[in-house]
Amino acid sequence: MKKFEVNGIYTMRSICNHECVWRYIVIARTAATITVTDGEETKTLRINKKCSEYYGAETVYPMGRYSMAPVLHAH
Repeated sequence: MKKFEVNGIYTMRSICNHECVWRYIVIARTAATITVTDGEETKTLRINKKCSEYYGAETVYPMGRYSMAPVLHAH
């Protein structure tokens, strides 16, 4: 499984608008969480184990979980 790396830059796109892209930098991590920043805000996010196993890469939801929430994957 691919894992988030400290100082790694990861992006995700909006489901509704493919031109809308968010960029996050991982600034810290533990076995169960990562801390990311977008340059303005810093968030600590729990790695979703079920989704991570499905995608084969660690997965988090930086904007919350809802029906069309963008998903950030390690790559």
